[in-house]
Amino acid sequence: MEYNLADLFESVVDAVPDREALVYLDVPGTGAERRLTYAELDAAANRVAHHLLDSGLRPGEHLGLHLYNGVEYLQTVLACLKARLVPVNVNYRYVEDELAYLYRDADLAALVFDAEFGARVAKALPRAGRLRHLIRVGPGGTPAAVPFAEAEASGSPERGFGPRSPDDLFIIYTGGTTGLPKGVMWRQEDLFFSGLGGGAPTGEPVTRPEEVAERVAAGGDGITFFPAPPLMHGTSTLTAFICFHFGQRLVIHRKFVPEEVLRTIEREKVTSVSLVGDAMLRPLVDALTGPCRGTDLSSLFSVSSSGAIMSDAVRAEFTALAPDVVLLNNFGSSESGFNGTATDDAGPERGFRIRVNDRTRVVDPATHEPVAVGEPGRIAQRGHIPLGYYNDPRKTAETFFQRGDERWVLLGDMATVDAEGVVTVLGRGSQCINTGGEKVYPEEVEQALKSHPGVYDALVAGVPDERWGSRVAAVVQLRPDAGPVDAAALQHHCRARLAGYKIPRAVVFTDHIQRSPSGKADYRWARRVAAGA
Repeated sequence: MEYNLADLFESVVDAVPDREALVYLDVPGTGAERRLTYAELDAAANRVAHHLLDSGLRPGEHLGLHLYNGVEYLQTVLACLKARLVPVNVNYRYVEDELAYLYRDADLAALVFDAEFGARVAKALPRAGRLRHLIRVGPGGTPAAVPFAEAEASGSPERGFGPRSPDDLFIIYTGGTTGLPKGVMWRQEDLFFSGLGGGAPTGEPVTRPEEVAERVAAGGDGITFFPAPPLMHGTSTLTAFICFHFGQRLVIHRKFVPEEVLRTIEREKVTSVSLVGDAMLRPLVDALTGPCRGTDLSSLFSVSSSGAIMSDAVRAEFTALAPDVVLLNNFGSSESGFNGTATDDAGPERGFRIRVNDRTRVVDPATHEPVAVGEPGRIAQRGHIPLGYYNDPRKTAETFFQRGDERWVLLGDMATVDAEGVVTVLGRGSQCINTGGEKVYPEEVEQALKSHPGVYDALVAGVPDERWGSRVAAVVQLRPDAGPVDAAALQHHCRARLAGYKIPRAVVFTDHIQRSPSGKADYRWARRVAAGA
């Protein structure tokens, strides 16, 4: 046995087959739900895995998951791992052009999609390259696809798969510096130790693959994980696997509805919730002071955030309502897995301070040498790191480097380090806008704006937003002969080209866009103008 995620999952199944593994609540509030034991989830994944192989897919080929949260999502990820196919997450907010790019860039051979997205999928398919096998979750006729229930029924519930490898891939697609998504290629063994904590994210990592199941068999149940964000974001899927490696129970909702999240915490005795910053924590606070006042949160031990920080103000409001719950701002990325957790003294005056693991450093981005105390640099990580970006050797060479005998990944976050080794994160090295945990890159939105016939030039920047952390704002210079063009027209224009969260929420019109003499964007100016609107 090796550090392969399917092998490790199956070892846990064999240790606790009758323990409840997954609770899925469909459209919150309807009462619809599914509950599966470890043995039932294993058999369900086996069925899909056999269907995929019987359909002509081969180990190493890529399968996209264009789905809302559901049993089918995790069942299909597990099926891919069992069959040695490579799972690829697809952002379900993407529109036709974005989907066509991702399907093609990821070399998808198969796609499992929710029927709700059928129209977008159908439009993207002609440009999808190698995509040849479609499975549809839910009723619908466009595009033609195998119904998921039929695919599941056609496969054997038994295992019977060939040997696997720790070198089998797991790809997590994330935003790129040009706005185009890029696929982070992880060996499963590296992902196990870096993104999944080595079988014990808060304790000593395992030293043998067999230890995962041994620890599960020796321990009890009673822990319930609840990742509130979409599974199509890497963090939620990795949270699910951490839960499975503990042999504990996972609860998921189809969509985030704050009142239903709180009711589920109370009913299912949830222990740990993961979410994305104030965008999710604030609605929970609003619900606790409104329709869900008095909800029993006594089972809840921790609420953790990845992808965006929970601000001090909202943390304080939540703590006043649930004083016994530990709030954790975690730091990591698709390229590094987990790096550390914010210190208790982090705040507006001191910045976002994190105690990092011993594989993380702050380095000079040019020399890759560690920076002196107090000097700014880029966060980097060594050891169990990805192989690079799929189909992007240039970006791989820019981001991954060799130092001595070790390979490192250079993250996009600027930071300083103090004498005690505590890292203060200063922000993205690029102009990335983080809106509710979603990454928005100005260049992509600018291109969409400038494709409007009335726009001469545009700059895009993030401005503060109470709920989302930042919101997308645009400063636009119109052509002299543009005629009447307003913010609503530009937003409508962008909506056909970009996912909804990338649409500028504010548009400021100016007579002249300020740039440097070389033509480079002056984003400080743009942010100042946009924030003053």
